Amino acid sequence: MLAAHFGIAIRDDDALPALRLEVAQDEQGIPRVVIAGDEREYGKPLHVDFVAGRADHRRRFGGGRNQLIARACGLNRGVLPSIVDATAGLGRDAFVLASLGSPVLMIERVAATAAILVDGLTRAQGCADDEIREIALRMQALQGDASRDLGELVALWDQPPQVVHLDPMYPHRDKSALVKKEMRLFRALAGDDADAPALLDSALEVATHRVVVKRPRKAEPIGGIAPSHVVEEKTSRYDVYVKQALR
Repeated sequence: MLAAHFGIAIRDDDALPALRLEVAQDEQGIPRVVIAGDEREYGKPLHVDFVAGRADHRRRFGGGRNQLIARACGLNRGVLPSIVDATAGLGRDAFVLASLGSPVLMIERVAATAAILVDGLTRAQGCADDEIREIALRMQALQGDASRDLGELVALWDQPPQVVHLDPMYPHRDKSALVKKEMRLFRALAGDDADAPALLDSALEVATHRVVVKRPRKAEPIGGIAPSHVVEEKTSRYDVYVKQALR
């Protein structure tokens, strides 16, 4: 059903591509959709899990509204803005924002990544844990190109896009040893975000209150557009473009 929805070809021959969608079972025997490839190159099959693992640990011990992303999006001020995560990936940032109370629309360009994102979200929305289920029900996922169709995608949501969050792919490093296997997989699927300036332009047009952009701490602002202010830590920062105050 996911393959049909996202237009992904189903193969039953021996000529498997380097990366592929598969249905695998977790430790409890529950089926989940994964992106799999050569583990020596890409690591273990990639899946989305909002119920356990990294997402659950960050929800409980990540620092709440004092986290960098929460401060950049304005949640530390006591408001709960509606947030569009226009570069959703595996939904990790979106889950943090939803766990703090904000409704979040996730938009993912790559069809295979959107497929595992929807699979993980569906399982979280039907899980037995009341708290996680409530968080997941504040989240929605759509597949599409936010740099080109952000306005149309946001129009499908039932919330105003007060904040748009962007986390474009970091600049490519030539030394492959410095690139984590998971990041190699993402680059193989999506390449570098060469259209980041167009994505920022779209976000600035659609967001009603602010756009927040994650960047390496010493990188130039996207497109040379200076932000209203910056929220930073040792290795990364958020460029915050304010259109009006969140209240």
